[in-house]
Amino acid sequence: MKKVVKFGGSSLASAEQFKKVGDIIRSDESRRYVVPSAPGKRFDGDIKVTDMLYECYRAAEKGEKIAGKIKKIQARYQEIIDGLGLDLKLDEQFVEIEKNFIAQAGSDYAASRGEFLNGIVMANYLGYTFVDPAECIFFEDNGNLDGEMTYKKLAERLGGIDHAVIPGFYGSLHDGSVKTFSRGGSDVTGSIVAKAIHADLYENWTDVSGMLVTDPRIVDNPAVIETITYKELRELAYMGATVLHEDAIFPLRQEGIPINIRNTNRPQDKGTVIVESTCYKPAYTITGIAGRKGFASINIEKDMMNSEIGFGRKVLQVFEDNGLSFEHMPSGIDTLTVYVHQSEFEEKEQNIISGLHRAVAPDAIDLEADLALIAVVGRGMRRNRGTAGRIFSALAHKHVNVKMIDQGSSELNIIIGVENRDFETAIRAIYDIFVTAQL
Repeated sequence: MKKVVKFGGSSLASAEQFKKVGDIIRSDESRRYVVPSAPGKRFDGDIKVTDMLYECYRAAEKGEKIAGKIKKIQARYQEIIDGLGLDLKLDEQFVEIEKNFIAQAGSDYAASRGEFLNGIVMANYLGYTFVDPAECIFFEDNGNLDGEMTYKKLAERLGGIDHAVIPGFYGSLHDGSVKTFSRGGSDVTGSIVAKAIHADLYENWTDVSGMLVTDPRIVDNPAVIETITYKELRELAYMGATVLHEDAIFPLRQEGIPINIRNTNRPQDKGTVIVESTCYKPAYTITGIAGRKGFASINIEKDMMNSEIGFGRKVLQVFEDNGLSFEHMPSGIDTLTVYVHQSEFEEKEQNIISGLHRAVAPDAIDLEADLALIAVVGRGMRRNRGTAGRIFSALAHKHVNVKMIDQGSSELNIIIGVENRDFETAIRAIYDIFVTAQL
C-alpha cells in the first residue's frame, strides 16, 4: 500500500511538532511519500517562515541590506535542526538564497524557499530521499499546471524511490524559474504526487480533526464529518467552508483516490474521509452547513415574462457585459431575481439597472442589499422526507425571515437567503435541529 502524507505549516512549526510528525510517519510503513509545508506559527503572535521570506525579499527589492533578516530565518531552521539532534548545516543554501534575493530572482522563488528548506530538514530527519519539485512539477507560461509533463516526470522520478520527501507549494516554469501555486498550494502538490504514483490514499495532516459540520466560530464544538463525497465538499467549499485547497480535489477525483483529513496533534482521531461515492450512511441527515455574507438581490418584474423567449438570456447578458457573475437566479411566473456579490455590484449598479431596462423593459426593478446565503448540504437529504420543512420550521422558531430558497435537482443541497444580521442565528438553528436534536 502507498500513502502520500502532507503536513501543514502548523504541524512543522517547531522541533516538537517535527517529532510528532516523525512518529506518525514511522507508525505506518505505507506512509512513503511526504509533502511538507514551510514552518508555520509556533505561538500566537509568531510569524510564519513564508511571511518572513516575503518580507526579506521586499527589502531586497528596495536595495536594503538583508543579511540580518536572512539570519533570523536561518535561526528558525537551526532551532528545529538542533531540537531534532541532526548533523545538518544549511549555510550553503542560505548563501545561495541571499545571493538570489539580491539578484531579484522573483517573489515566487522567495516564497518557495520555506518549503525547500523544510524538505531538506524533513528528508534528513526521516532518512528519506529529497526530491526537488522544481525538477518534476511544471507550469505553463500562463501559470497553469502542465499536467501531462508533470505526471510523466514525477512518475519517472519517484518510480525507483521507495521513500521520498517532496516539498509542497512550488514547481518551475519551462525556462527553469521557480513558480508557486497560490497560498495553501502544498495541498495541491500532495494531490499531484498521489496521482502520479497511483497512491491508495492521500492523508492531509493539519491542526483540526477533519472537516466540521459547520463553522466553529458560530457553533461551539461542532461535530466532525466522518465521510463526505467530492460533490458535497464542492458545495460546502463554494460557500466558504475550507480545510483543503480547492485545486487539490481534481487530480485525486480523476484517479478515485480517497483523501483523509487528519490532526497532527490528535493522531488517534480518524478525521474526515473524502471519497468519490459511498454507501456509508451519514451520521446526520445533513453533512454540513456553510455560508457567506455580502450579497445583493436584483428582483425584476414583468407581466408574462415566462412566455417571452430569451428573457433570461437577455437579463444575464447585461450582467456579463458588466463583468459580473451571478450566484443564484430563482424565478417565478412574472419575477426573476439575480443574486450577486454586493461589493462588485455596487460599483456598477446604475449601469446594470439601465442595461436591464434597455434589454427587457421590465415593469419594475427592486434592489435589496446586506443579504447572506447559506448552503445546507447532504447526500442523506435525498432519502429523508421533510428536510426542507424542518429547516424552515427551525428558522421560523428563531424569527429568521427567509428571503430566498433554491434547491438543485440533485437534492444534494438547499440554498437559503437571509439578511446578514440573521446569518449566525440561522446557522445555529439549522445545526441544532439536525445535529444537536437530530430531528
